[in-house]
Amino acid sequence: MSELQKCQRCPRLTDYRIKQKAMFPGYQCLPVAGFGDADAKLLIVGLAPGLHGANASGRPFTGDASGDMLFATLHRYGFASQAKSSSRHDDMRLVDCRITNAVKCVPPQNRPNGDEIKRCNTYLRTEMSSLAAGSVILALGTIAHNSILRALDLQQSLSVFAHLAEHRLSNQLRLIDSYHCSRYNFNTGRLNQAMFEQVFQRIRRILR
Repeated sequence: MSELQKCQRCPRLTDYRIKQKAMFPGYQCLPVAGFGDADAKLLIVGLAPGLHGANASGRPFTGDASGDMLFATLHRYGFASQAKSSSRHDDMRLVDCRITNAVKCVPPQNRPNGDEIKRCNTYLRTEMSSLAAGSVILALGTIAHNSILRALDLQQSLSVFAHLAEHRLSNQLRLIDSYHCSRYNFNTGRLNQAMFEQVFQRIRRILR
């Protein structure tokens, strides 16, 4: 078991994972590590593992509606080898892309609190430390956006989240924002396929 999977920094999240394991013995119910190319020029940061998605599969965005939308779009723009991923044991391979979450454990009601977000930021900071100059970070939602800035010791007030907003960060990194590709956002019309594809069109232009 990795050091991340042994983490118990957040009592509420640890307790919740233990309870979910009792209810769903086949689920992994551990902190979920990032997935993809270690030398990727695109890092995608989501919120946290979904209860019946990454918390079950052990791989970010794998096995739920958010992942279905994300992987299909990544495949369309050449960042993923296939359009759907349902298990960490499938043949999904990311191309010049890595996916992670701001919070590594599934939170109750998909809502980590401020202390939990801050405690988990150490892991995100480590993941981002290996990004090469010229890399792009995609924030899926406000919590991911703010966690990225915190990991780089940047003031959140200087780079405000907005869909399709673009921010130049330190070390020649570029941050792009998108509404999270959750089923809720698609069902309510806050995000649609065209809007989501605009984000990846911009990313492809930058990386070329």
